[in-house]
Amino acid sequence: MRFDVSVSLHRGGGVGTACAFVILQVLACLVLEGRVRAEAPPAENTLTAVERQAGWRLLFDGESTRGWRNYRGDALKPAWKVIDGALVLTGRGGGDIVTEDEFEWFELSIDYRIAPGGNSGIMFRVTEDAPAPWHSGPEVQVLDNVAGKDPQRAGWLYGLYPPRNQPMTNTATDATRPAGEWNTITLRVAPEQGEITVNGIRYTTFKIGSDDWNAKVAASKFAAFPQFGKASRGRICLQDHGDEVAYRNIRIRELRPDAPPPDPVDGTLAVGFEPAFPGIAWAGYEPVDDNGRPATFRPVVVTHAGDGSKRIFVVEQHGVIHVIDPAADGGRPATSRVFADLRDRVVYSDKQNEEGLLGLAFHPRFAENGQCFVYYTSKRHDPSTSVVARLVATADRSHIDPAGLDKAEELLVLPQPFWNHNGGTLVFGPDGMLYVALGDGGAGNDPYGHAQNLGTLFGSILRIDVDRRDDGLAYAIPKDNPFVSKPGARGEIWAYGLRNPWRMAFDRVTGLLWAADVGQGMYEEIDIIVKGGNYGWNLREGRHAFGQRGVGARPDLIDPIFEYDHAVGASITGGLVYRGRRVPSLAGRYLYADYVSGKLFALSFDPASGQVTGNHAIPGQKMPVLSWGDDEEGEAYFMIVSSDGQGIFRLVPGHE
Repeated sequence: MRFDVSVSLHRGGGVGTACAFVILQVLACLVLEGRVRAEAPPAENTLTAVERQAGWRLLFDGESTRGWRNYRGDALKPAWKVIDGALVLTGRGGGDIVTEDEFEWFELSIDYRIAPGGNSGIMFRVTEDAPAPWHSGPEVQVLDNVAGKDPQRAGWLYGLYPPRNQPMTNTATDATRPAGEWNTITLRVAPEQGEITVNGIRYTTFKIGSDDWNAKVAASKFAAFPQFGKASRGRICLQDHGDEVAYRNIRIRELRPDAPPPDPVDGTLAVGFEPAFPGIAWAGYEPVDDNGRPATFRPVVVTHAGDGSKRIFVVEQHGVIHVIDPAADGGRPATSRVFADLRDRVVYSDKQNEEGLLGLAFHPRFAENGQCFVYYTSKRHDPSTSVVARLVATADRSHIDPAGLDKAEELLVLPQPFWNHNGGTLVFGPDGMLYVALGDGGAGNDPYGHAQNLGTLFGSILRIDVDRRDDGLAYAIPKDNPFVSKPGARGEIWAYGLRNPWRMAFDRVTGLLWAADVGQGMYEEIDIIVKGGNYGWNLREGRHAFGQRGVGARPDLIDPIFEYDHAVGASITGGLVYRGRRVPSLAGRYLYADYVSGKLFALSFDPASGQVTGNHAIPGQKMPVLSWGDDEEGEAYFMIVSSDGQGIFRLVPGHE
């Protein structure tokens, strides 16, 4: 099924815009249906194209025992069988089994299903110069945590490292699902650090050969075996503990000390970037504070007013909105002006760097009514309270009068349980409604289950009408929002099941709403947001079951159109679909980056089929990108933290 989505969008209101939005929503629903069909979850014991690109390979094909044999043997004993795509120990006498291949540094991902009361284990760097594999290879415990026969639980590095409590909440870590259900263990053994993750939740870290490691080995039963943990490489081993256990989706990615795993890209684009405002002086900004300490410049929004002025607005996270006339000074503006100074009401700290002034959106009729909307963490409310407020510019639309700031209207006041996962993006849709991105409230793993709870606004995309008011509200809830009539649900919610959407944007041509959702410990994702969509968090992280309550793919849960794992990067920075003219090779591609790895990418997506058709790298030095933005002409910018205010870049054509 294919259809034309090249509907022209304009920022003004009126019947034409409303009709266009209705058309776009119908198309979005068709895209969603097509994507669910096209992006059906991969079969067990297979790899996606992205996983293959990223260096993963299978150790079990789901059909044969090829690549496995008994410890110190030539074949597998009959008790190990392939049943329904799983490698199953069906009874006693199967013995421990090992891979034919040996591995030094690697990431291993493996699903297990343990029988009630059962016990098994996954060992690594096993050599065959001792009577038993556990004499040489450390073991990740596999156990029925309820009725198992060992006090050390599933996911523990047996005899050495139990799981740590969860940060921020200090709660005990147990992410395992009951006996008879599938669990996923991910084991990373790398020069800098080892790590064990169970169902997406980090259990512990370790470093083989470190003083801490050696002390723990010396205090354990393994001290009796001189070769324990000493081999530089060895086999993966699955343990026979006399109980039924099944394994599937056994895959590995070998790691090199001198190079990271390959990125899941289809090539590199001839695109570059350059300082957008070289040498500019930001009004009121000094690179040192009053105490002589360095003061960083943290731009988090680049946008425009859509009023034909071509002015560029830059939001600095500490609380100032700057405005630039790009035509000033011969096209090289020397200084900015302050459009609004909100520092008296915005709180920001480097120790809590997901707070501050995070969002800015101009009303589609800004030229007429002077309204703009901001999202910030307030110092005038309880700590970690997020506010969405309406500001009104002066008659000439040049700035927000400081004397009038106290009359700013607070539309939403949201006390956050933790300082992180605030979301913060504000965008107007082609329907004239304001969309607000909210994270799940913070900490890790969504401890209060906000994202799946329609009774709270956290973990959601909101859609509100700022031109009307309902009783008791400073806005109206559109009657066509998906949960208006659902008992117990907040009517403002447009979509939910999100962890921390860090930047969303409407495509100027198709009207599709794109969002990047920052992952927990394993995967980063890109989503197309549709009416009533549930994006799975915290039942799923990306396309994977997450935590004790995790589930497989379900028709009511929308998987991302694209994900990448944490070998590529560990904190996605969402961007926008490029619709400018300066860089033709980027036309229609979604721009995004990863803050941790500093990599930049451009994703191609076909709305008609609902499929990603390519993912390309944008070359250049690594950049810890905070955010993306665009100007009135559709040209794209990205932002980084800087100590001199020179952290805003624009994309330009590169060289072949």
